[in-house]
Amino acid sequence: MNSIYLIFVKKLFVFTVIIASISAASWFLLPSGYMTPTLPFLLAFFFAVTLLSYYLQLKASQNSFARFTSKFMMITFLKLMLLIIVLLLYVLTHRWDARPFIIWYFLFYICFTAFEVLDLQHISDKKE
Repeated sequence: MNSIYLIFVKKLFVFTVIIASISAASWFLLPSGYMTPTLPFLLAFFFAVTLLSYYLQLKASQNSFARFTSKFMMITFLKLMLLIIVLLLYVLTHRWDARPFIIWYFLFYICFTAFEVLDLQHISDKKE
């Protein structure tokens, strides 16, 4: 498990650097109304959440399939609730930045979730 997790950490780091580069380019290309000052923090937040949820799911995959399925659903639910709470708290306290924050939050959510699911699918295919 440790080697699989370390490989994922490396891949996620490279992926995050690529996303950060695209975000930095967007900072210069898009009008200021489409950018949020929280962009670097969003990247770090999604990096950390993805690492934690992947670790927990990888750990759960070592058990039986029935247990993995229930743990996967619980981890995914808790992750989604955490992400919704963070989004709502920020939007309600920083209304002036709500629109660009929501747009970038959604984009990062899609990117990091797809990355995590594809990697988990790859591991699942190897086990079969």
